[in-house]
Amino acid sequence: MPPYAFFQKQFMPLHEAKIGILTHALHYGTACFEGIRGNWDNEKERFCLFRLSDHYRRLLDGCRLLKINLPYSAEEMCQLTLELLAKSNYREDVYIRPLAYKSSETIGVRLHDLEDALLIVVTTLPPYLGNSTIRCCTSSWRRIDDTMIPARGKISGAYVNSALAKTEAHENGCDEAILLSQDGHVAEGSAENIFIVSKEKLITPASPDNVLMGITRDSVMTVARNEMGLASIERRLDRSELYLAEECFLTGTGARIAPIVEIDHRSIGTGGIGPITSTLQRSLLEIELGRNPHYSSWYTFLP
Repeated sequence: MPPYAFFQKQFMPLHEAKIGILTHALHYGTACFEGIRGNWDNEKERFCLFRLSDHYRRLLDGCRLLKINLPYSAEEMCQLTLELLAKSNYREDVYIRPLAYKSSETIGVRLHDLEDALLIVVTTLPPYLGNSTIRCCTSSWRRIDDTMIPARGKISGAYVNSALAKTEAHENGCDEAILLSQDGHVAEGSAENIFIVSKEKLITPASPDNVLMGITRDSVMTVARNEMGLASIERRLDRSELYLAEECFLTGTGARIAPIVEIDHRSIGTGGIGPITSTLQRSLLEIELGRNPHYSSWYTFLP
């Protein structure tokens, strides 16, 4: 059975879902998106869609920023996603990509007087940053400021900023970039939030440094508090604090928890995966499979 997409208000085989070359979002980045994990549990033979409704609520926030009006509630989009996943007949981990976009086929820079649409795609995703440790470098590109493009929505056009940083890191022999804010504080990776461990506390950049309020970020802080008794501090973070951290890691739907062992050619901590990072990795993976009843509000199951 071929993979399916939800496109133009109907389900169809993915290969039939095509966007016209004059579509406004293609030319101007006038779209917002989410990335949602569907984790396949071989033991229970079911999917656990992780924090599905939280992702769709954030998508609707992005729509508000871009003046995109969808005829769907978060709950209705959750149901569409379940129907789409059932039709696609996967039996492995999947990555779900909803995109809300300006669908008019026209030229002209604006947000008004344009049609809006929603599409949803289900596909597979290899480990975004591999399965082990990563090496990072500080990017010469700065994180977009909220006065330029709203930094708290997953706005498609803003990811040119991320792409420039990611490719720069790759060309410099690193796995990922770390972007600084306009005034030089640590912001985030190209598509992930960042944490350091210092004196048995988690520290992560705060909202004023133009970070995306990541759902995995929030999950990690919640799990650290509930399962390990670790406090999380949201504050401004200097670049030099990264070098002196006991542990450091990135978080995101694609990356999950990615341990950083080197930044700007400096080893972080012992140069390996730290004990707190390792414990959080194991705990979050178990939770993402839907096996911890304390987090039942985060789970949406599909047999």
